[in-house]
Amino acid sequence: MTRDELVAYCLAKPGAWEDQPWEGDVVAKVGPKIFAFLGGAGVGVKCAPSREAADEWLHRYPEDAAAMPYIGRSGWNSLTVGGAIPDEEIREAIDESYRWVVSKLPKKDRPA
Repeated sequence: MTRDELVAYCLAKPGAWEDQPWEGDVVAKVGPKIFAFLGGAGVGVKCAPSREAADEWLHRYPEDAAAMPYIGRSGWNSLTVGGAIPDEEIREAIDESYRWVVSKLPKKDRPA
């Protein structure tokens, strides 16, 4: 999966939009919340509601998955694209992150 395909996949989600909250860092948001960090060689996504559950990714892909700095304790991982993690699993992780974030949005901010 190329970077352009990754970004396009994220932005194809209902209500998704691109933002640059910090110089040089591109993120995908739904409503006011980030569901994917699109910087570097991969994607940062919410993999689970807790750090313990998100650690499954680190055990399965120790070279290509890592807890994200600062927000990793909340279940966010950085997944390397083009490594050992199959593209389909990257897409599923993005889908799951999107679902987690949308489920926590107030009804007024959820996509129709």
